[in-house]
Amino acid sequence: MLSSLFKARTFVFTTLICLLSIGMGSAIVHAEETPASYIYSYWGDTVASPAAYRATTLLNGDRLGVGPFKEPNDIHVTADKQIYVLDPGNNRIVVMDASFKPVRIIESFDRNGKPDKFMSPQGLFVTENKHIYVADTGNKRIVHLDSNGKLVKVIENPQSELFQEKFQFQPARVVVDKAQRIYVMAVGVFDGFMEFNASGEFSTFIGANRVRVDAAELLWKRLSTRAQRSRMVMFTPTEFTNLDINDEGFIYATNGDRFGDTIKKLNAQGNDILRRTGYFSPRGDIAAMSQMDASRLIDIDVADSEIYSVLDSRRGRIFTYNGDGHFMYVFGGLGNRLGEFNTPSAIERVGDHFLVLDKGLGEITLFETTEYGRTLNEAVRSYYRGDEEAAFSLFQKSINMNANLEFAYAGIGKALLRQGKYAEAMKYFKQSKDQPNYSKAFLLYRKEVLREYFPAIMTCIVLIALGTIAFRKLRQWKGGRKRAAIEQ
Repeated sequence: MLSSLFKARTFVFTTLICLLSIGMGSAIVHAEETPASYIYSYWGDTVASPAAYRATTLLNGDRLGVGPFKEPNDIHVTADKQIYVLDPGNNRIVVMDASFKPVRIIESFDRNGKPDKFMSPQGLFVTENKHIYVADTGNKRIVHLDSNGKLVKVIENPQSELFQEKFQFQPARVVVDKAQRIYVMAVGVFDGFMEFNASGEFSTFIGANRVRVDAAELLWKRLSTRAQRSRMVMFTPTEFTNLDINDEGFIYATNGDRFGDTIKKLNAQGNDILRRTGYFSPRGDIAAMSQMDASRLIDIDVADSEIYSVLDSRRGRIFTYNGDGHFMYVFGGLGNRLGEFNTPSAIERVGDHFLVLDKGLGEITLFETTEYGRTLNEAVRSYYRGDEEAAFSLFQKSINMNANLEFAYAGIGKALLRQGKYAEAMKYFKQSKDQPNYSKAFLLYRKEVLREYFPAIMTCIVLIALGTIAFRKLRQWKGGRKRAAIEQ
């Protein structure tokens, strides 16, 4: 009896050890599969990559001398590197210079001779001439202040036949183009962004997302009665989650469509013109197995040379892409170490550095570029400017630091293509598995070869043709003589 009990206990203990070993092994494998900095290969595998950015400074309201931030939600950096932080918990805007020294705090403004304040503002935008636009969500309005913080206008209760019944204007994000057109992302609006003219009058909606329909739910609706259908949820487009605007007036936007086009570039007509020629469509992590695992993109920042970065709130990572949609690098994460976040809410560039706002902790993390990040950024910029020699050299340098950077081979190929070196370009396109550009280089190379050897080829063809004609004439002449001799 005791022997049987001992054997049973030994079996249970051994089983638990095996299960724990498997669990630990799984954890180790999982850690190895998701390195701190990585890129995706052509086959969709996660490949380790040198870090493009490193966290160097952690800032909060106390360190800055302005009091604690309470759920800071948005941040904007001007061309002269002034930093504007929207602090909804304190209903204020904190303005700092490039050295993070406070310049001023905007807590109220004068309206019709009386002080007026913000209420839970969610969005902020600053124009080139330092005019400030605030999505004052709690007060259901857009507030426009000049560079001195004086009120210019207030946009509230817009009227239009396009609005649904019982529409309430609750702006959450705002951007402004150089023509002073105002684009607003509003809560509960599925028709796209709201466009206002320079006077603050509503014009139209632009860029509405397409309706995504679940096949099973659609079939169930078709089989249901009218009464049952009336109780079902309507198919509606997904809402946008944020937007940014570049110097050319194109709007870059993120939305909650986790398996569709989560990033868009909208022109003046609201058409999506984002290039997606990379291995995978830009959408953050690509290895998601379900909607719960998919990246949720909540902010986007557009830099020069069509480089753009998006913030994934689900894992706290910042993904950066070039204008063609190639994945350049990733950094950040969730955790307690420097460079990790609790509840990231916004990203913004200061030159080539990054500021990441943590809503949960009320902190700002400064990320600075590494040599690898600077080299890769400048390589993309050089190619965008048309400086093929610099792009070629910088992409080569990037590859020397990261041999797995497959899109850099395509960058070298494109630089060679512009220089007319088609045969060399074909080699790099083949290495990067860029079939469209390989085909283009091949066609140009074929034309070049034909153009080079065309005179010689044509000369041979003409000589062969003349020789054939002469040979036939000679045969006819000899045949004629033979017949004449026979007749005689």
